[in-house]
Formats: sequence, C-alpha cells, structure tokens
Amino acid sequence: MATAADNRRGIVAMLSAMALFCGNDTLVKLATTSYPASQILVVRGVFAVVAAIVLALALGQVGKWRSLGNPMLLLRAFLEAGVAFTFITALARIPLGNITAILQATPILMTLFAAVLGLETVGWRRWCAIFVGFCGVVLIVKPDMTGFDAWALIALFSSALAAMRDLVTRQIRADVSTGLVTIASAIAVPLVGLVLAPTQEWQPLDTRATIFLAVAAVLVSVGNYCLIVACRGTDVSLISSFRYSVVVWAILVGFLVWGELPDVLSMAGMGLVVAAGVYTIHRERVRMREARAREAAQRQAEPVPAGQP
Repeated sequence: MATAADNRRGIVAMLSAMALFCGNDTLVKLATTSYPASQILVVRGVFAVVAAIVLALALGQVGKWRSLGNPMLLLRAFLEAGVAFTFITALARIPLGNITAILQATPILMTLFAAVLGLETVGWRRWCAIFVGFCGVVLIVKPDMTGFDAWALIALFSSALAAMRDLVTRQIRADVSTGLVTIASAIAVPLVGLVLAPTQEWQPLDTRATIFLAVAAVLVSVGNYCLIVACRGTDVSLISSFRYSVVVWAILVGFLVWGELPDVLSMAGMGLVVAAGVYTIHRERVRMREARAREAAQRQAEPVPAGQP
C-alpha cells in the first residue's frame, strides 16, 4: 500500500498532467484539419523525443540507457503509442464532447483492471466516488448520442489502452528512471506513426499546424513525465480519480479558444467532479489512519520477549 506522501505526490502529478494534456489535445485538434493521424504522430513525435531527452537530462533522470530493454518499459511505450494513435484518429472524426466523455472511462477501467488482477483492494466507497465523478463529466460535456458510432468505439479502446498503460507504469522497476520511461514512450509514438504511414495520405507540411504540434510535443512530454510520476508507487485507483480535473481545464480552454461558456448543467457537473475528488481525498486519509491504527494495535498485541521490560 502506498503511503499518504506517495499519494499526495501522485495527486499533484496527475493534476499537472491533465492540465498539460488538455493543452496538447487542443493543439492537436487544431492540427487534425491539416494532417492525418499517422503524420501527426510523426511530426509531433520528433519534437516530443527532443523535448523528452532535454527534460530528462535537465532533471538528471536519464539513468542507465540499457534499461530501455526492460520489457515493462517497452510494453508501456507501445501502449502509449496505441493510445496516441487511437485518440487522434477518434479526435478528428467525432465531437470533442463525445470523446471527452468516453475517455473519462479510464479511471473506471483502471480500477476494474486493478481489482480483477489483484493489484489493489477497491472498496465500494471509492467505486461510488469514481461513478459520481463520471456522472459529473457527462453533465459537463453533454455528449450527443447521435455521435456514438464506430469512431466512439475507437475512443473507448483508447481509454482501455490508457488504463492498461498506467497499470503497467506501476510495474516498471524502481531502478528504471522516470526520465528514461518518458523518452522510451516518446520514441515509440513516431515509430508507430511511420509504420502506419502507408495507410494514410500524408499532406505537405503546413507551418501553422507544425508549430501547433511542436508546442503540443513539449506539453505532452512534460505531461507524460507527470503521468508516469503519478502512477509509480501510488494507489492508481485513487490517483486515477483526479483525471476528471481535465474537464475543468477543457472548459477554460473552450472559453479562451472558442468562446464557449458552461451552462447550469455544466456547473452542476463541475460540482460533482470536485465533490468526488474531495471525498476521495477524505477516504484516503481515513484509510491511512485506519491502517496506522491496525499496525499500532498489532505491535501492542505482540508478546514481549523474555528478559525485556
């Protein structure tokens, strides 16, 4: 079980990752009018590799390069590439509200996977908090049911891949640096884009779209680093609840970029999201107090060895 300090670190890292990913998603959405998904993976990916290496070097987080051969690291890297491709493919074809709602299934799927695989024990209270947060997201984005088609299934598959990616992240050995995990993930994304390139018609380079992707690369690299930090050594079913914070950022970006303002239902949904997050933090504190109380009781119940006062 992760400590309270580990989970606090994970929460801060997850909140930061969601803010950065929201900026990335906005820029990528603007670029989808100029490039197909595979081209976006390659163009953004090249910038992201450079950004990831610079970030890792700046933080002293490169570690041993031979760790790039770690099986769990490689699995995590290609799951990241799968998430990126399926997300960008769906993002270009269905309403942003729909894909935002679908992707909020990630915490639920992650909690389900963690429980089924025996990685964590998840109580009914945490399940309820996750469900309430998801309902809040649905109220905010109000997805148009006519838009749920085959592309929505691709978005749901992206959500499942993201859940598996984050669970795999926790299984990577502690001696493999977070910076190296970030670099490996950054490298895998453009490689997958190149493999898929023959299936799509690439377009001439567009200066505006390329600048968008260059900035998005920096945001996604730092965001990926934060996400890895959030998922290592923490209770992922707890930390995953704070993915819902992306909705708050999405509303802010929607207002700044497209002039959209939340209505009454959206405000109610934001209240549910915040309430779910606050309750989750409260339950974590209660759980930690109960665990410490049990440990103290066990120590008191232990017999005193002979000869000791």
